[in-house]
Amino acid sequence: MATDSWVNETLYAEWGQRFLVKRELARVKSDFQDIMVFESHSHGRVMLLDGVVQITEADEFVYQEMLTHVPLLAHGDAKRVLIIGAGDGGVLKRVLQHRNVERAVKVEIDGEVIRLSKEFLPMIGGDAWTDPRAEVIVGDGIDYVRTAPAGSFDVIIVDSTDPIGVGEVLFTDEFYANAARILSDRGLIVNQCGVPFMQADELRETNLRRARSFAETWAYVAAVPTYVGGFMTLGWAAKAAGMRDVPAGEIRARAERNGILGTTRYWTPEIHAGSFNLPPYIAENLAK
Repeated sequence: MATDSWVNETLYAEWGQRFLVKRELARVKSDFQDIMVFESHSHGRVMLLDGVVQITEADEFVYQEMLTHVPLLAHGDAKRVLIIGAGDGGVLKRVLQHRNVERAVKVEIDGEVIRLSKEFLPMIGGDAWTDPRAEVIVGDGIDYVRTAPAGSFDVIIVDSTDPIGVGEVLFTDEFYANAARILSDRGLIVNQCGVPFMQADELRETNLRRARSFAETWAYVAAVPTYVGGFMTLGWAAKAAGMRDVPAGEIRARAERNGILGTTRYWTPEIHAGSFNLPPYIAENLAK
């Protein structure tokens, strides 16, 4: 349906962004949230959940590459990966680009997000949905992490909404304790922690919670244009100390071995290494 009307994002009460809608593609109220997909004039197709921008075709590569390649290459030999959320399929696609990955389990609570992404955002997930290494589960990530066997994954990637509504339970002490339990000895978990210029409390509080279950906690940054407010932070927690300090040269060698080098538009070994060097206004929120 052609509209040429404006959609205003509702993330912040006092500030925001808006898109001129070229064509509305879907508007669905699922059991969990309001979902809207539309074609914009500036960013290609866009998905909103409860009025908040989740992904756009134009800049999804920034977020997806950094959320995926940084933990997998920092680990160095991640064969079993758990993805929680990420219903659009972009993280799954990039996980499966790594040759050494043998199994990728994706748990998304809202099946409508998957259905609409396959129908209206097919380029984001690509062929990942049918890759034999992938297992896609429509279900509760909290329950999955609570019942999964100890040591069953090397990396956990959490791509969720902010800690309100359906995403809130993915930021609790119980979740991080169970995540640590099901990770292998050198396992690590990453998750989005908001834009600290506007959401400093989110980064501060989730880092404190992660620190109760992991030896090393920190954050790294990515500049995603549609996540307004400056750098987006991605939370980092590892069971072994020092895993974020891999030199760019070693990261490059791992990326070449995994088949990643030369396939990205944002991630590079140098950006990987530099993303952990935080501006003071962000780093101050990581004090224990």
